[in-house]
Amino acid sequence: MQTTSATPWNTCYYPIPKRFYLQNLHFSSNASSLSSPETLFTRTPLTLTATNSCSKEQERRKSPKNPQYPCQKKTSFSQGFYSSIETQRTQKREYLETPYSDLEIHSGIFTNMWWVDLKAALGQRINMEGIASSVGIVAKDKHLVIPHVAIPDIRYIDWAELKRRGFKGVVFDKDNTITAPYSLSLWPPLESSVEQCKSLFGNNIAVFSNSAGLHEYDPDGKKARALEGAIGIKVIRHKTKKPAGTAEEIERQFNCESSRLIMVGDRPFTDIVYGNRNGFLTILTEPLSLAEEPFIVRQVRKLEVALVHRWSSGELKLSNHRLLPYPQQCVKDQPL
Repeated sequence: MQTTSATPWNTCYYPIPKRFYLQNLHFSSNASSLSSPETLFTRTPLTLTATNSCSKEQERRKSPKNPQYPCQKKTSFSQGFYSSIETQRTQKREYLETPYSDLEIHSGIFTNMWWVDLKAALGQRINMEGIASSVGIVAKDKHLVIPHVAIPDIRYIDWAELKRRGFKGVVFDKDNTITAPYSLSLWPPLESSVEQCKSLFGNNIAVFSNSAGLHEYDPDGKKARALEGAIGIKVIRHKTKKPAGTAEEIERQFNCESSRLIMVGDRPFTDIVYGNRNGFLTILTEPLSLAEEPFIVRQVRKLEVALVHRWSSGELKLSNHRLLPYPQQCVKDQPL
């Protein structure tokens, strides 16, 4: 019997398990079917090599004229299999050649908005500028944390007396001074006091906050506009986080020197330090709600209050403001 060796693939066929039939195999060129770029490296094509010999008579019996196996179709098993492998290789090359900037756009996690929101969330809880400033204050400027006036909340402020003394405007901190932390609504018990302040100072009232209006965390002013619409008070846009920075943006807003303005806030090491550095009359209020504050903020606040009480109970005093030599004159005995 004459035999031939290593016959070509299309003339010598071998039984293939049914699970490898073409109709049971699903090849996809869709990029979504690739779970990750790494899978492209782990998918190795199956290579079949004809090593056995067969007779010419066997070749005739198994010729294409009398197909016996499902793999004998116009689109052969090998064509479909290797076509899918080539498609995956092409997809791999396209993925690796994709510019990094394009990956950023579609991934979502690297977008600018995601990064801005993350920075805002962290920055409102951990004020690195405030921490750095506190080191200098503890070392040589302890007097800057002492407010001119300390009250439970703004209902104890005599706005009419401050207006009569020559003050031109009022600057409020936001969180825990006139709103609950991260809220857009005025604290309900304070609404009457805010309305009286508006009636006396008109449009010369503004919010100066690290959580709304700061360019770093609110670059498009969306948060500032939302707060303005909710409480009806102008929010000053600024570039530097309190307590750092000058009063330039505020003076431009009020069209007067900062020494004729009032700074009201609940944080000694941010609101009060900023106000005293820039010549404001400073009024420290107690926080409205500690329940909404993150744990780390509450701990820092306790430390700040303890230091203020310790330093103010000694001989350390803040110089009186020139427009209000006796600060207690603007404090009411009963809240409004």
